[in-house]
Amino acid sequence: MFDYKQYQRGYFMPPEECMDWAKKEYIQKAPIWCSVDLRDGNQALVEPMGLEEKIEFFKLLVKVGFKEIEVGFPAASETEYEFLRALIEKNMIPDDVTIQVLTQAREHIIKKTFEAVKGAPKAVVHVYNSTSLAQREQVFRKSKEEIKQIATDGAKLLKELARKDGGNFSFEYSPESFTGTEPEYALEVCNDVIDIWQPTPDNKCIINLPATVEMSLPHVFASQVEYMHKHLHNRENVVISLHPHNDRGTGVSDAELGILAGADRIEGTLFGNGERTGNVDIITLAMNMYAQGVDPQLDLSNMPELAEAFERLTQMKIDDRHPYCGKLVFAAFSGSHQDAISKGMHYRVETDPDHWTVPYLPINPEDVGRTYDSDVIRINSQSGKGGVAYVLEHNFGMVVPKKMREDIGYAVKDVSDNMHKELSPDEVLEIFEKRYKKYTPVFKITEVHFKQINGIQTVVTLEKDGQSVNVEAGGNGRLDAVSNALEKYFEKPCNICCYEEHTLNNNGSESSAIAYVGIEGSDGKNYFGIGVDHDIIRASIDALESAMNRSLEV
Repeated sequence: MFDYKQYQRGYFMPPEECMDWAKKEYIQKAPIWCSVDLRDGNQALVEPMGLEEKIEFFKLLVKVGFKEIEVGFPAASETEYEFLRALIEKNMIPDDVTIQVLTQAREHIIKKTFEAVKGAPKAVVHVYNSTSLAQREQVFRKSKEEIKQIATDGAKLLKELARKDGGNFSFEYSPESFTGTEPEYALEVCNDVIDIWQPTPDNKCIINLPATVEMSLPHVFASQVEYMHKHLHNRENVVISLHPHNDRGTGVSDAELGILAGADRIEGTLFGNGERTGNVDIITLAMNMYAQGVDPQLDLSNMPELAEAFERLTQMKIDDRHPYCGKLVFAAFSGSHQDAISKGMHYRVETDPDHWTVPYLPINPEDVGRTYDSDVIRINSQSGKGGVAYVLEHNFGMVVPKKMREDIGYAVKDVSDNMHKELSPDEVLEIFEKRYKKYTPVFKITEVHFKQINGIQTVVTLEKDGQSVNVEAGGNGRLDAVSNALEKYFEKPCNICCYEEHTLNNNGSESSAIAYVGIEGSDGKNYFGIGVDHDIIRASIDALESAMNRSLEV
């Protein structure tokens, strides 16, 4: 049964207009990041990570630059308890990193959590209970006062145990299912918790507002967050944190608008792993800021390495179209996209190398450890002349003349279409050279001699059908003279309409030149050839030879 009428909006708008966030253009600085990969992310895995895998993942998060890491729910399982103790007892927590542990607001669980975290250099104890209307009515069957009592009792116990332990603790409270809680009630509960903890500038507390289930459009969530931001007690000593899930597919939007609405901190996971549709994707959030010229305060410069470790440790797969890190996110198959990217890359080098404005590429792929040759311009039957030219230039140093690009573009597309596959750069080069280099099905030029008399005089030795013949002609240059000799012998036009040359590589005596020649045939079409040689004259003659052969073969 597919019946939309059974669903009702389960969220609540604030009792006053909270739209100041809409006046802000962009996020000006990165929030405090807290990774929950090792807790929320791990519990969502089909096969949760073992001890050694969790340790490796912890080190990965530290390397990326996370300063706050939720390491688990130590009262929930022996593996989580052992992992936390290993981190503490083996001194694996850097001085600038704070670990975080999660506990329900239940006395025996809170006490076991403090036992597990004993000896940690710094720790956030994160306590929560559900406050939503649905949970109050259906799960706990308790009144608002009774639910609030659970929160305040938990807050008091945290404060008492921390004082007895003498450790370096700070506190976090989450009204779980905040998105389904009446904002006035969520505020009341959070303020009572804040009043118990009495945070100070030196020991702030965290109020975490989780979108445990996404229930509304992102602007509604932002208004809820702004309402809390405006009315929380002791706000200057309270860190507002968000923990968005992705049930509606708008977790990133929730987080971004929530930051504009006053949030200071984001809890999320690498690549969005988490229960159901996942947690908010910190990679996407951070890279969105990066692409706007804001320092994300995380090192994501080696995305392939990060993705490999994530997939290996979690057994999860990153989608090929995942923003910023998917294997195809920088790939352009479309001919028009390829042409724009190619021109944009040249424009940047020529006019503004310090700024990135290349069409279709929101960031420079090299910034995250990707490469142009295998990640950006990809060639298949949808590709165009610009993309093919880009591949030849970027991978092999061949700057194909504009007049020649359409011809090679169609040739490559035809091969890809017939083979029903993407073509590698080497396959593109093979097609290019097979079509234009030393293409001699009709004749070959075996010798050429020049004399400077009334311009340039030449004797061209041709080999055709097993016969060798010498043809004399003149011209205003060497290539023009050879062109006239071919036209004279074959009684076919050999008018040069395109000529370009450049050094192919620059290795001293090993450098060679490449020449591109196009001629207009008797049918009015253009035919092309290339030549490569240490001698540019020889390369030019070879290119003309290939172009004339192609025109005669038609």
